Amino acid sequence: MSRLTTPKPTTPAAPLPPPSPASASVGRRPALDWRVRFGVLSLIWGFSFLLIKVGTQGYAPFQVTFGRLLFGTAVLATALAVKRERLPRGARTWGHLTVAAFLLNALPFSLFAYAELTIPSTLAGICNATSPLWGMALSLVALSEDRPTRLRVAGLGLGFIGVLTVLGAWQGFHGLDATGTALALLASLSYPIGWIYVRRTLAGSSHSHLSLSGAQLLLATLQLAVVTPLFTGIPDGLHVGPLLAIVALGTLGTGFAMLLQYGLVAETGPTTAQMVTYFIPVIATVAGVTLLGETLSWSTPVGTVIVLAGAALTQATPARRTGPGHRPIPDPSPGSP
Repeated sequence: MSRLTTPKPTTPAAPLPPPSPASASVGRRPALDWRVRFGVLSLIWGFSFLLIKVGTQGYAPFQVTFGRLLFGTAVLATALAVKRERLPRGARTWGHLTVAAFLLNALPFSLFAYAELTIPSTLAGICNATSPLWGMALSLVALSEDRPTRLRVAGLGLGFIGVLTVLGAWQGFHGLDATGTALALLASLSYPIGWIYVRRTLAGSSHSHLSLSGAQLLLATLQLAVVTPLFTGIPDGLHVGPLLAIVALGTLGTGFAMLLQYGLVAETGPTTAQMVTYFIPVIATVAGVTLLGETLSWSTPVGTVIVLAGAALTQATPARRTGPGHRPIPDPSPGSP
């Protein structure tokens, strides 16, 4: 999805700056245990693919994406107002955030919406799980501090085998919509590309995660506001079910989920928070099969397990230490719908 957190699947995340004693003393303990919030976040992101599918049953893919970004931005704008935080300043920062908004929000959200016109939501959720694999492969090329290890290379190979298993390669991909599947895989590839860009351009930003996230979603919303009227017409009517799905997708799956992720990263660290990535395809599959009646062959769950195992191996790398003044770059972690 999307939210700004440092993605562990490709590179170990730097720890969040420790709170000052003064802030720690006045800080309030969250009302809900982090495990409960972790479960809620997993469910929200897991159900996002079902909501996308329902939304496209009444509205065009660009309209679904614009709606989710609009409602997600409204949630973050409210959070900014409550916390009395401002949007970032500086033309350079806004320029980089414009690119990030396209790569991490506007593009992947739209690709998933178009993909689900022709493929089941279960397959879209599984394709989304390949994002950590793309991220590791790209980081080896684009990030000089990442060095390949045998375990990480093995994880990449295992994940590739899992993808082929899900797609039924031995059957010649029979019955598979190639275009829809390619769009979903391209969407999952867009996340790590965007993260690498953000890491290279905004690594020294002094702005808060919430401020950068709000600006990024605002820019993505403006991008879709320009594109949507050019490629879609006026809806032929008010479709209540799909509209409610879009509202839920934006407020919960994009806005509220991002705020939940912030709290988890701050309380448990990025490693634990990023584990939600491995629950998303499982929940997406269960939701699609039980609520939408989508069919499921044996190769789908087997391939999913292999993909997740490979993604887990790509994270097996020693953590790096960072300087005391370093702030992790908030960024949608790979695997977020």
